[in-house]
Amino acid sequence: MTKQVEQLDQVIIRFAGDSGDGMQLTGDRFTQETAAFGNDLSTLPNFPAEIRAPAGTLPGVSSFQLHFADHDILTPGDAPDVLVAMNPAALRANVNDLEPGATVIVDTHDFTARNLGRAGYATSPLEDGSLGAYDVHPVDLTNMTVEAIKEFELTRKDAERAKNMFALGLLCWLYGRPTEGTEQFLGTKFARVPNIRDANMAAFRAGWNFGETTEDFAVSYQIKPAAMASGTYRNISGNLALSYGLVAASVQSGLPLFLGAYPITPASDILHELSKHKRFGVTTFQAEDEIAGIGAALGASFGGALGVTTTSGPGIALKSETIGLAVTLELPLVIVDVQRGGPSTGLPTKTEQADLLQAMFGRNGEAPVAIVAPRSPADCFDAALEAVRIAITYRTPVMLLSDGYLANGSEPWQLPDIDALPVIDPRFATQPNHDGADGVGHFWPYLRDPETLARPWAIPGTPGLEHRIGGLEKADGHGNISYDPRNHDLMVRTRKAKIDRIADTVEPVFVEDPGSRARVLALGWGSTYGSIGAACRRLRERGLDIAQAHLRHLNPFPSNLGEVLSRYDRVVLPEMNLGQLAMLLRATYLVDVVGYNQVRGVPFSVAELEAAFTTIVEEVSR
Repeated sequence: MTKQVEQLDQVIIRFAGDSGDGMQLTGDRFTQETAAFGNDLSTLPNFPAEIRAPAGTLPGVSSFQLHFADHDILTPGDAPDVLVAMNPAALRANVNDLEPGATVIVDTHDFTARNLGRAGYATSPLEDGSLGAYDVHPVDLTNMTVEAIKEFELTRKDAERAKNMFALGLLCWLYGRPTEGTEQFLGTKFARVPNIRDANMAAFRAGWNFGETTEDFAVSYQIKPAAMASGTYRNISGNLALSYGLVAASVQSGLPLFLGAYPITPASDILHELSKHKRFGVTTFQAEDEIAGIGAALGASFGGALGVTTTSGPGIALKSETIGLAVTLELPLVIVDVQRGGPSTGLPTKTEQADLLQAMFGRNGEAPVAIVAPRSPADCFDAALEAVRIAITYRTPVMLLSDGYLANGSEPWQLPDIDALPVIDPRFATQPNHDGADGVGHFWPYLRDPETLARPWAIPGTPGLEHRIGGLEKADGHGNISYDPRNHDLMVRTRKAKIDRIADTVEPVFVEDPGSRARVLALGWGSTYGSIGAACRRLRERGLDIAQAHLRHLNPFPSNLGEVLSRYDRVVLPEMNLGQLAMLLRATYLVDVVGYNQVRGVPFSVAELEAAFTTIVEEVSR
């Protein structure tokens, strides 16, 4: 039977099921095939904090959303066009996100009275008409999978676990995805268990063949590859890009990379990834706790390595004393905070931007640090390079604020030209730098570079450069312990001035303002970039003028930020917190920033920002 093929410019698919149904693997494989096909894409994994949440319940639902298109896109999308629900709970947890007309593919196997009750259904939604607004396809994926792989003589439980591959095969047929990559993946992943390998392969092919032969799906869809700049691309998550950025920074600086870390969601993937790169001189130390992790990283910096520690918000609280020590020692140190919902344990697998004020002020005394925030998964690579550049150049701790959305989400990344990456020169001290009254050269560890105010960095054991370090206040210049009030005031002000000097080498704020007619500026930082940008695009398509700017550097701010803010009648600032950056901007520039805030554990939808921006633009235009 020849089926109709329909062209689409974009589609949003969400796979949903129990946390043990393999939805993250299914979504990842579909994403990899989509990336190989050449579409632009953006993903949003969403899963419970529990390792094995209660099966069949709403808290146990795991999902993976993918938005792909034949053009440039910025977000994983708002409302799915297609929902694949593996049980009643997955359907109930996600159906309210759908627009009328959306396609719903449901595995009917678990729609029993018991499972319906666990999901909160009094009657089956497949029978009571409540899904009338959607294009529903009830398919017994589980039994079809078991039947398709019965020749491999697996237990019923093991056979049912392959249903995600059946669903993947069906969706690959439905949207014209390649299959070679998944078959190669299965062959590698299960190479040591041939019957499991062959069963999953058979389930995947059976799903494809079901789509090809069933009358239930009369149309398949094609989304052409997106037009992109020439180059080599790969799909990359934020944590992976950040890991590669740290390795690249290590190579560009000539310093061995040392990571001291304690596993914590959602930062653990960085530890896992960096542990694979010993051939680049990377050393990873899985510490017994957060304090030991940063202590080891700071010790590595003292020893002349690139010291890095990774964590999330709760870990930053534990690391704060050692961050303060790094401030007074004035040593390079990169602290990666992959933010998650809080406070305390909070929402470990959900995203948030609520650690900004902690990064700014979460230490005793005046202890300023530089703060850098990536805007997308791929941008985590460049942000890591920038964090290391600042840390080494200015001899300071740098906080790199990623978040759960960036860490786990993915998008295409163009492999950079290695020759174009910045060279980061550590400029180690090798000679005495002060002539004493006795006519002998001495090493003063707190003599400063006149441009950066950075102190010299001397590797321990360098002859003639012996010096004292520690948490007690140092005297300016020679670095001996000092309790002099005027010296302490000087050192505090000098450390702040050093951070302020970073603005001299930071790119100015770029404003996207087509036509230069906008009176409203949409400002953002971190992972809100995509939603803000997509919302601004929609307003401009409707003939409304709005400008957009996005901040990577949060301490210090870029030198032209005040001038940029002053150009506009209104500045609106969406944040996944209750207004932390807005507070800082009001205090610094006396600008009445309008905050748009939510802390739901998920990114902003484009639709809600479009509505908020429209209201403000129309108010200003009256």
